[in-house]
Amino acid sequence: MDDRAWLAQRFEEQRPRLRAVAYRMLGSVSEADDAVQEAWLRLSRSDPSAVENLGAWLTTVVARVALNLLRSRAQRREEPLDVHVPDPIVSRESGLDPEHEAVLADSVGLALLVVLETLTPAERLAFVLHDMFGVPFEEIAPMIERTPAAARQLASRARRRVRGRAPAPDPDLARQRAVVDAFFAAARNGDFDGLVAVLDPDVVLRSDGGTRRTRLSVVYRGASTVAEQAITFGRLSPFARPALVNGAAGVVVAAQGRPLSVMGFTVTDGRIVAIDVLSDPDRLARLDLAVLDD
Repeated sequence: MDDRAWLAQRFEEQRPRLRAVAYRMLGSVSEADDAVQEAWLRLSRSDPSAVENLGAWLTTVVARVALNLLRSRAQRREEPLDVHVPDPIVSRESGLDPEHEAVLADSVGLALLVVLETLTPAERLAFVLHDMFGVPFEEIAPMIERTPAAARQLASRARRRVRGRAPAPDPDLARQRAVVDAFFAAARNGDFDGLVAVLDPDVVLRSDGGTRRTRLSVVYRGASTVAEQAITFGRLSPFARPALVNGAAGVVVAAQGRPLSVMGFTVTDGRIVAIDVLSDPDRLARLDLAVLDD
């Protein structure tokens, strides 16, 4: 095996972790893949013999690329988006494939990614690298040009926001599915009380329609309000196909093979606490929706 083939093999061993880091940092599947590809390009142009710890080196590269993308993203926006649902990762209900499983380890649900979107780029990097991947603050600090103590403070601040706003889903997937099925049955039948029964009183529904469906970019709060909306769109219930959305019970709404939306649910203590809907046709077209091939 020549040196380049050996280097490519070592890189492929690291790819699942690198994609996981990039996805948590960016909330975008395509941008995460771009960040990983950039890490490979930089590695292929470097002297691998000078790299003492390849995994740490590649993680640093991907994190720096993602940080720059986040900063560029913030600078491009004159006004913050009212609603932005990160890219969901959709799998068949039978289970995650190995590639998705690696990216979604530690239950990275859409509700968590939505909260991560509210962090500053530096907070997000410190929290993701330290709390999710165990990178020491001494290694994080140079990436954001801060001291280790300052990096620790950033992660702590981010952690408080995540704990307060990103509910942990029930670990029992079958229980999640039962609650989601009950939600759609009630919506289909126009059963307002049935909907309220499966919704947490403080449930949040976030819908991202993108630039072409701005009327669908809305946030609804409270069981009664969300139940009313569910009944309004109850006619779409027959087109909802069960799927795993970021490893949790969700659906792909599709008609005649064309995806209309992806809906991710966060179920806690037997009730739905968050519903995240992506109905942006441009972004839906870029997702891997192999679940529709069944």
